[in-house]
Amino acid sequence: MNIKEDFPLLNNRAISYLDSSATTQKPKQVIEAVQKFYEQSNANPHRGAYELSVEATEIYEETRKKVADFIHAKQAEEIIFTKNASESLNLVAYSYGLENLRQDDEIVISIMEHHSNLVPWQYVSKKTGSQLNYMYINEEFEISEKEWKEKITNKTKIVGITHSSNVLGTINPIKEIIQYAHEKGAIVVVDVSQSIPHMKIDVQDLDADFLVFSGHKMLAPLGIGVLYGKKELLEKMSPFLMGGEMIEYVYEQETTFAPLPQKFEAGTQNVGAVVGLGAAINYLQTVGYDTIQSIEQEVVSYANEQLSKLDYITLYETPNGEHHSSVISFNIQGVHPHDVASILDSEGVCIRSGNHCAQPLMRYLGIDSTCRASFYLYNTKEDVDRLVKALEKAYKMFEKYIKK
Repeated sequence: MNIKEDFPLLNNRAISYLDSSATTQKPKQVIEAVQKFYEQSNANPHRGAYELSVEATEIYEETRKKVADFIHAKQAEEIIFTKNASESLNLVAYSYGLENLRQDDEIVISIMEHHSNLVPWQYVSKKTGSQLNYMYINEEFEISEKEWKEKITNKTKIVGITHSSNVLGTINPIKEIIQYAHEKGAIVVVDVSQSIPHMKIDVQDLDADFLVFSGHKMLAPLGIGVLYGKKELLEKMSPFLMGGEMIEYVYEQETTFAPLPQKFEAGTQNVGAVVGLGAAINYLQTVGYDTIQSIEQEVVSYANEQLSKLDYITLYETPNGEHHSSVISFNIQGVHPHDVASILDSEGVCIRSGNHCAQPLMRYLGIDSTCRASFYLYNTKEDVDRLVKALEKAYKMFEKYIKK
């Protein structure tokens, strides 16, 4: 099975795409599903009594059920469509955090969080007088059990944790962290944006209170995100955005709101992207997570092996392979990551350079930025060879300027 044949962009451009943690390429099955919707079923869901609108509504709500089944939610009403994981996290911060935190309460997050699961909690802590605390990583780039048990206390009301770091590739033991947080009376917000493209997520098994992800990181179009929340929590929360569709009745001085999930879906939604998300789920289930993990393990293992041979490369990743995803962050000693990325681009190799929306983590590591190669099911050993060859070129260009 040549998976790369399913991805038009990868067949139309002579590149090695190693930036799937930022966004994945889209298979033709997803592109065709979105095109079919706009050609045959385009109408505004929940807005019309005519056949075409009813059809669009059915497609939209069937996809909600598909997402619920995909992550094993109890009910489709627990699935809220947003534009991305960032909006989902802001929704929880505003609608749950601001309403439930009080002075001297504590919020606990990890130092490896994406800004989207960090900045909203800074805002909430300042508005409510609560304290924002961090779980820090050890020398192996992992959060130890001792660390989370020391930081999550009886004062902790909210824990925010990424399942997999978008910088280090560290896979956190979120099931154990959730269980311990619940013992302390806290609710847990899990960001699975970096893990759900690569592994099965079961919200009931995890017992997550809230869980978020972006569709574009798992083969779906840009502009669609998901918030899962336990129904009993969502029902008690106030709407985050106000406007069309989330309304029940409007009077001159007051308004009542629609039930779940519409209460949190103000305005016309990105229905085409929702359709694409459904097609992406179909694709992932057809290929299977076992196959995806088998491909990635082979390629990432090979990449680590080849990069480790380059004595001018510094790797930032846990040595525990079982706790590591398909992300490899690295630097050429003495060369700025932006320069490295530009040279790699000239060789047709696409990587990310910068702080990866994780500035506090970078400061904790004592660096400004890194290069990041992130692999997915369409990558091959040939992509790794091309990366290594391009890195050798970059090093040779700067070798005489690098301080030994």
